[in-house]
Amino acid sequence: MEEVRASAAWVASQSSHVIVNQSGIEKVVEDIKDSIPKVEWDFEGIHYFDGAPLSVQYLFVLDALNFCFWPDEELNYDHLALGLKRALDHDKSALDADRLQNYTGPELQEMLKWPRPLPLEDERIRLLHEVGRVLERDFEGKASKLVEASGKSAAKLVELVTQHFPGFRDHTVYKGHQIFLYKRAQIFVADLWGAFKGKGFGEFKDIGSITIFADYIVPAVLRHLGVLHYTSSLASIVDSNKVICSGSEEEVELRACTIHAVEKIRDLIFVKSGKQVLSVELDLWLWSYGIQLTSLPYHRTLSIYY
Repeated sequence: MEEVRASAAWVASQSSHVIVNQSGIEKVVEDIKDSIPKVEWDFEGIHYFDGAPLSVQYLFVLDALNFCFWPDEELNYDHLALGLKRALDHDKSALDADRLQNYTGPELQEMLKWPRPLPLEDERIRLLHEVGRVLERDFEGKASKLVEASGKSAAKLVELVTQHFPGFRDHTVYKGHQIFLYKRAQIFVADLWGAFKGKGFGEFKDIGSITIFADYIVPAVLRHLGVLHYTSSLASIVDSNKVICSGSEEEVELRACTIHAVEKIRDLIFVKSGKQVLSVELDLWLWSYGIQLTSLPYHRTLSIYY
């Protein structure tokens, strides 16, 4: 996780399209330092949870597929979470490792009750097959065994996920430097922690090591709050819904500066109030705040990582 923080900070120091605005950070901290907004993990009521290993399997599959909804203007995260939940309610073996290796695009559409091909559908199927194959090969077919192998360490679990599952290796190169972001691997940890309320499969002795999860919504919220400032050229691209290439300088800066800005917010909250706030908590608040702003412009990138 220190690689994520350090590489994000380096991008922020070199960034030419996105600026982390210190005065914006100070204003946000002043507004929330005395009463950090608390958001329940399942405040939408859309997730499957039974307190057992099947919940871990559900969350891992959910986070394997949790990316790139925007090319279909009607599709969103809720459809994915609810679709997988309905599948398990109907058939508890729907997400078994052997089943995951054999799903087709039309079958995934049917599972999610979606009437047309999903964005990056071939990639989603490829990742389903990868999850099933690697779970069966290395973890007795169970995501719960993967979690148990972490020894209650959030950082170790991220390491295990990215080591065993190539589809979770969310890193890139920026100006000759390796940049680590690991959105979906980290959000798997956060989902476990939130769903199990820090106990059982959700108990991590180092949950504070997790950063926020750099996606579409959080950068847009930080821009709205004055924490991030875009150059006029980047602002024009984002506001006009033009596609930004995955791995481009603009895209890497948007995501890395988001991580760095929230780390600075977290640090300043501690300085101002003495409160230790988790990046996970800040991310959940920013994300839930963002989805309420229906007209919020966000950057658009075709990517399997978010």
